[in-house]
Formats: sequence, structure tokens, C-alpha cells
Amino acid sequence: MCGLLGLLTSAADAADRTEAIAGALRCARHRGPDESGTWNDDDVVLGFNRLSIIDVAGSHQPLHWDPSGSHLRPGGDRRYTIVFNGEIYNYLELREELAGLGAEFATEGDTEAIVAAYHHWGAEAVTRLRGMFAFAIWDAQERQLFVARDPFGIKPLFLASGPTGVAFASEKKSLLELAPELGIAGSDELDPAALQHYLILQYVPEPETLHRAIGRVESGTYVTVKPGQQPVPQRYFHPQFVSLPSHAPASVEAEAIVHGEITEVLRDSVAKHMRADVTVGAFLSGGIDSTAIAALAKEHNPDLITFTTGFEREGYSEVDVAAESAAAIGVRHVVRTVKPDEMMEALPLIVWYLDDPVADPALVPLWFIAREARQHVKVVLSGEGADELFGGYTIYREPLSLAPFEKVPGTLRPLLGRASRRLPEGMRGKDLLRRGSLRLEDRYYGNARIFRDDQLHEILRQYDPRVSHTDVTAPHYAASEKWDPVARMQHVDLFTWLRGDILVKADKMTMANSLELRVPFLDPEVFRLASALPLAQKITGGAGGTTKYALRGALSQIVPSHVLNRRKLGFPVPIRHWLRDEMYAWAREIIRDSGAGHLVDLPAVQAMLDAHREGPVDHSRRIWTLLVFLIWYGIFVERRITPEVPEPAYPVTL
Repeated sequence: MCGLLGLLTSAADAADRTEAIAGALRCARHRGPDESGTWNDDDVVLGFNRLSIIDVAGSHQPLHWDPSGSHLRPGGDRRYTIVFNGEIYNYLELREELAGLGAEFATEGDTEAIVAAYHHWGAEAVTRLRGMFAFAIWDAQERQLFVARDPFGIKPLFLASGPTGVAFASEKKSLLELAPELGIAGSDELDPAALQHYLILQYVPEPETLHRAIGRVESGTYVTVKPGQQPVPQRYFHPQFVSLPSHAPASVEAEAIVHGEITEVLRDSVAKHMRADVTVGAFLSGGIDSTAIAALAKEHNPDLITFTTGFEREGYSEVDVAAESAAAIGVRHVVRTVKPDEMMEALPLIVWYLDDPVADPALVPLWFIAREARQHVKVVLSGEGADELFGGYTIYREPLSLAPFEKVPGTLRPLLGRASRRLPEGMRGKDLLRRGSLRLEDRYYGNARIFRDDQLHEILRQYDPRVSHTDVTAPHYAASEKWDPVARMQHVDLFTWLRGDILVKADKMTMANSLELRVPFLDPEVFRLASALPLAQKITGGAGGTTKYALRGALSQIVPSHVLNRRKLGFPVPIRHWLRDEMYAWAREIIRDSGAGHLVDLPAVQAMLDAHREGPVDHSRRIWTLLVFLIWYGIFVERRITPEVPEPAYPVTL
């Protein structure tokens, strides 16, 4: 797990850019405090900050490799040079296979496996990698740069191009510093459509960022580019949620076989995710996903340490449940309780680490528990991805409750929507009628739905009615047109919520503390099995209906009984209460001092905060989304807010 940065020049003047690259690397020093280095030839400069996890004493980057084996000798040929952020969990198997093809290795790590695979299999090598990754390979013979990102978007990768070259980085901050080197004018210019999408979704969807000049390499995509040319992206991962007959069991015995297959593939994934030359721990909430990962990890590390966070407010903490789970599976457990004054003090620094605003309140306690965990371990496992793959969100049950509406002719369904608008606010059935009148494509655009169009019109100074959630979701609905509705919702979440919110906060909050986070559920082999499950193995209806049906069955002998069917909470944050009390004056000050009044109607935001304080209306999520943006704007545009970024100070090994 590291931070990379590179610049491909258009005028073969890379030697003149090394100082700029080294300077911009400083923005990402938290991603890799163990080592830092740069390398260049005439066309390209590559920079790297390393967090040493595998082959700690070797595998220094930028790393050189040559098919002749001459890289093993000082001064030998170096056709390929790579910078790589992430981990390849099947690297031992790949190295063995590649050695059979004649590849020679100078290190014991996974980085050489990537570059050797690229030499032998070309771009198809990315489909052979079982892990999380963002990397760049410079081929000095072909004078071509190859940049790739993992299928799910676990690792970030930003991209910017200008008249003098193309740059890529793990941190957007680094590219903002490099903007002059790229000849980009107006690098601070914001993308109004991206801002509108953020206020709808609570995150900026890929490939956008709030800075118009900088984009992202999308998940499951690689990019090729030569000096003086434009980058050419190519998607290599096309996820399919299409059930297979073999995974639609017709008997209890057949169902047990499917559940056994899930257990087996998860056990294998966790085993490979435990590969490291440093200490590995695990995050533990009160839910089934993280508990399963911790229980399986303990099979490989009897001294496993788990970590959880919570708040001193009833209903907003899973500390007690997590502690009970830790005791049941027999692991040491560490708890970090977060107070509202700590959240207020830390939020500007947290937003600086984020690069783009993400208004998920859960990322704040995640930052605190990651900071605590880094005092004990260098790597943690976590349960992200289980809900998207196995059907874990309660909203996935909505198509079952709305099934009767599907029998209403399409021409009549808008009448139901008009009827719902005539019903009094708060009346039972009003929202059901409204949502039943809508097509799936119109009503579902992910787990977070912050501002509606009519609300945006009241807040944004430059509201554009042509910008909506369908800009983001339409391509993914089009690709899943013949699937069942739950599969279509999962597909949308893979390309929106998962990579836009869940994985951003997981990467950014842990790497802010020089801690590597691994997600065993987001493994190609786990996805292969989960994506073939039929609807009945994911969601069940009726009063006793559940989510993640097959996963719960598979884990029934692994997780303690008290979490097997427990309602999902995650790391809930009591902002609804705090914004009425402890955080009110703080929020008021952020609104008062902001210079973003030409973008956002600040008096309207203050009125929303006051209405929330008076109650009973709950505006907390919308207020929090706006506050995070205003802080972000103060840091990255006004440069009025300047968080004190600590120097990472951790031991290389734990």
C-alpha cells in the first residue's frame, strides 16, 4: 500500500521535472512513510512513497525489470519500470507460473509479478491479478505508459493532461501541485455538474472530480498513452449479476452445497489476504460481515487484534456487540470512543485527506479507529463489499414490496404519483405510492439520496435542471436491462455507492494513518460465486424476510449466533442530535465564514440548520453534506482553512 505519482512529458524533458515530482510527492507522504524515491528517463518521471508490507527489505520502487534477466545485474538493461500501489494476493502462484515461462526475479515481492505478467500477457495481465491495485508501467522499448486500476476501485488513481504532458497520482492533491508543470490554466476551476452530483449522492461519482481539470481512471479500466498523445482508456471488467442454474438449489441438500462453496471461497480469500510480512489485524463492528472476516482471519493468526469505534450515545454504538463478538471468537479487542468535540476538531484535516468531499459521517469514526489501529498493526482486514455482492442492503427488498405496482400499465403509473402528492405529509402509504409510481431507473440511484431536484433549486446558485442522477446511473441500467431488479440495483451500487463512497472512505481514512486496509469480500473469486446467486439466495420476502440469505447460511457455523441475523448498523454517527446541540455553533460558524456564497445560498443553509435545531424536521444529512463541501472549498479553493498535517511517525515493522 503506497502512493504513486508520475508524469509523461510531451517534449522529452522529463529530467527537468524531477524536482516538481519530488515536491508533489510530499502531499502523499502519509500513504508511504517508509521510503520515497523518483526515477526518470527522457520521457517519463516516476515517483513513489512506500508503505512496506511484503518483502519489506526488498521490492524498492520505482522497480525495474527486463525479460532478459539483466535487471538482476548492476547496470543491466531495464526495459520496464513500475510504480505500484496495492497488493496482489496470488503473487506467489503468479511468480511460480511466470518462472515456468522464463521470468527471473530479483525480489521476493508481488511488484515484479505484475510487470513480468504484463510482459508475457500484455494488457490481459490485469485479469490474472487477484488483489487491489493501481499501477503504472513504463515500457522504454515501446515508449508507452500502461496504467491500470483494480476491478472494484479499491485503490484510487487520478489523471490529468495538459499541453506539456499527462500525469497520474494516488492523491489528487499531488496533481493540483503539478498543474503548472502540465500547462493547465485555471486548475482551480470547479465542475458545476460534479458539485450537483455530489449534493445528490453525497460523493462525487467517477470519473468526475470537483476540479474540472482532473479526472479519475475508473475502476476496472486500464489506460495506454505515448508521449505527445492523449490517454486511451479501455474497460476490462464487465461485471455480470446473472444467476446460474447450478446456484439455484431446489432442495435443502443442494442449498447446503452452495453455502459450502461460499464458505470455501471466503476462507480461501481471507487466507490470501493474510499474506504479509507485518502484523495484520481486523476492524470489527456489530455486523455479520466484519465478524466473519475476523473469525476466518483468526484461523491464520491466533493473536489477532480487532478494533471498533462508537459513541457515548445510546443507539449509536456497536461497541458492546463487537466486544461480545470478539470474546466469542477469542480475539484481543481495542475500542476507540469518539466525542463530538473531537469530530469538529478533526474534520478539516479529514477533508484534506479525502481530496474530494464525501459526506458520509461514518468516515470520521473510521479515521479515529484507523489512527488507533496503526499503533498496534500495519494492516487490517475489513468487511466492505459483502452487501453489494450478496444483497445485503434493506433497500434491495423494495422490489418485492413494490411488485404489485409492476402490474399497473405504464401509462397509469404517473397517476399514482400525482395521487401521492395530494396525500398529507407523514400519512402512511404516501411514500410507498410515490415510489411505486416510478420506474426502478428513476427511483433508485444508490444508498445515499441527499437532495431532491426541488431542494437543489433552493440551495444552488447555479442549479442546472439538465443535471441529475440519471447522468450517473443510466449506462449501468442500460447494461443490466434484462436482469432482475435486485441484480440491477447491485450493479448500480458497484459503479456508484461502492466505489464512490464505501471504498473512498476506506482507502482515504486508513491511508491517512499509514494503515493498509484489505477487503476479502471484494475478491474476483468471491465475486464470481456471489454474482451467480439467484434472487432467492439473496433476498427473501414476507414478515420474516432477510437479506444476504445465502451468505448468512454459509456463515452460520462461523460467526456467533448473536450477530448472524442482526440488523446492520456499521459505524452510525449521531449527527442528527449533535447538530441540534453540541455542533450547532460550530456549523453556524462554518456557514458564516464560507466564501462559497456564489455557489451555495448560505442564508438558506443557515435557515435549514435553524429549522433542524427547532425540530421536528430532520435536515441533518443535507446539512452535513453542505458543511463538508464548505470545509472542502475553504481548504482547496479559498485556501482559508489550512489543517495542520502531521508527519507520519510509525515503525517500519510491527
